[in-house]
Formats: sequence, C-alpha cells, structure tokens
Amino acid sequence: MYTYYIEETGYIFIEPIRSYDIDEVLEIEKLCFSVPWSEESFRLEIEKNSFAKYLVAKHEGKVIGYGGMWLIVDESHITNIAIHPNYRRRGIGRVLLFSLMREAVKYKIKSMTLEVRVSNYAAQALYSELGFVEGGIRKGYYADMQEDALIMWNYDIEATIRSFDRF
Repeated sequence: MYTYYIEETGYIFIEPIRSYDIDEVLEIEKLCFSVPWSEESFRLEIEKNSFAKYLVAKHEGKVIGYGGMWLIVDESHITNIAIHPNYRRRGIGRVLLFSLMREAVKYKIKSMTLEVRVSNYAAQALYSELGFVEGGIRKGYYADMQEDALIMWNYDIEATIRSFDRF
C-alpha cells in the first residue's frame, strides 16, 4: 500500500492489518503499554467495526508497528499507535501516522485527533511535527497511573500531507 525507505532501517511497508498479523501486534502491544488491548479487542476492531481502519508497519516481513483510527463523519480519532521498542526513533512512527492521514483523506476526513500521555514528550513532538496542536486535557484518562491525557488535533490533514513531499 505504502512503501518508505528509512536510511537506518531499509524499506518499510505500510499495509492494512490482517487477522494473521494480530499475534505480532499483540506482542508489540504488551511491550508498549501497561494496560494492553486484548486479542478480542483487536479482532473486534478489525473484523467488526466498519468505522475502524488499522495499518501495520512491516520490515522484512515482520510487523514492527501498528496504528488505528476511527472515522467519524469528517473526523478521525487515532485509537492507538505503537512501534516495537527495537525500532523506535527511526521515523517509523512518523511514516505510520502519515499513512493513517493519507488513508483518512481517502474517506474525505478533514481533521484528526488523538490523546497522548502528558509525560510522553517524544510522542507530543512527533505529533506537533505532523501538524497537531494542543486542544485540551482529559483528567485521569490513563487508568494505570491516573495520568492526564493531552488532547491534540490536526485540523487540516490534507495540508499536512501536501507539506510533507519527502514522504
């Protein structure tokens, strides 16, 4: 679906998630989150939720990241995005989120929102780079530590896509 070349890693292929990807996605989910989604949650999202779109990032045939979103009227809500710890800080999260934006535009989506831990400065910097701005706080959103979530919005994802011709 989308192919990117990242100098440190090589070719990254972004494609729709398939049922056979779920085991690898669950491995990453458990490595990245203190309260991971269950296999059932992922299966329901990709097999039953017509408003959900999920992509995986693959390198040499192995899932190294994934991201998902809900499409609601003209908005997209990022549900989750995660990169295997061994592949972080290589630009894979950036191309995965950019690919989600490209997919959203195909469905006439104009804006995109997400929540991020207030302590996750690296993710916030990435989102800002891709046109997201702060929109509010959700108090105690993350149940594991009762940490607040920063709500971020990109109000014009088409403009973001046009501005990143390097992808």
